[in-house]
Amino acid sequence: MPEPTATIHDVARHAGVSAATVSNFFNWPDKLSDRMKERVGAAVDALGFVPNMPARQLRRQHSGIVGLSVVNASNPFFAGLATAVEQVAEDAGLSVVVGSSHESPVQQEKFLTLFEQLRFDGVVVTPTDDELEPLRRRRDRGTPVVLVDHEDPDGRLSSVSLDHREGGRLGARHLVDSGRRRLLFAAGHEGVRQVARRLEGCREVVAAAEGVHLEVVRSEDLDLTVGEETGTWIASLDADERPDAVFAGNDLHAIGLVGALLAGGLRVPEDVAVLGYDDIPFAARASVPLTTVRQPIAEMGRAAARLLLDEIRTPGSAPRDVVFPPELVVRASAP
Repeated sequence: MPEPTATIHDVARHAGVSAATVSNFFNWPDKLSDRMKERVGAAVDALGFVPNMPARQLRRQHSGIVGLSVVNASNPFFAGLATAVEQVAEDAGLSVVVGSSHESPVQQEKFLTLFEQLRFDGVVVTPTDDELEPLRRRRDRGTPVVLVDHEDPDGRLSSVSLDHREGGRLGARHLVDSGRRRLLFAAGHEGVRQVARRLEGCREVVAAAEGVHLEVVRSEDLDLTVGEETGTWIASLDADERPDAVFAGNDLHAIGLVGALLAGGLRVPEDVAVLGYDDIPFAARASVPLTTVRQPIAEMGRAAARLLLDEIRTPGSAPRDVVFPPELVVRASAP
């Protein structure tokens, strides 16, 4: 038989205080002296008391929790984003619950519905696609929403994003200026809006350059495995058919691609230059340190968390947008 669960009244009796004092300990600790907090805390620990979250929410009118829905939590870009959001939230006394949609709009909607049902104080979202109306409706119902790596064309949601078209220009311009003439852009599937913007920027540079050819390959994902598959395919091509530079959809894809090119007997960058996107921590430590377009992951995460805190503290405030510039980081894979 399990032991009976301690109640707030049990804690009060054990500490020799009122139930209201125990309630203040959890909900309004600033009302208690340090000595009283130590006294009640000792009773809580001794009895193993766990407060009732729904009841606390009713009293405090907020949960103390924010939700974070990311596209792929296994990608170091999104892991870095989550860490930055958690740091700012923790400093504000909030906890963060993270869900990974794996680029599925259905899974994203499940997470957001759960966050709303649990009355989370707000949500930060890296959207899976351009369908933002469900997110706008949530904000209209009172749940603060902040987008990351995506802006709202209607201006109804706050956002933190990067100028991805300029990121595409930066990467392509570097490859062209270094003498590359047969470029391959690994774009992923057409629904990834950020990568589509990068491709637009890349096309602009290629169109303005003389004698430069651009080929685009698409895949359902942009992870290590697909990068390896793309690299193996490139290595199998004859020299006159092979691209002399690859602009990968992200760093994970680029790292997998470099490994497969080397395994296939090609030299990076002598035979094929490789350029990534994001500047994840592994980029500088790859077998061939990766040239990449940097997204300031930590700065973007902190900015998103601060925007969310502002909306939580000032309900109904006007949405705001923060746009970061990309930065080219040159390393050995594409000097």
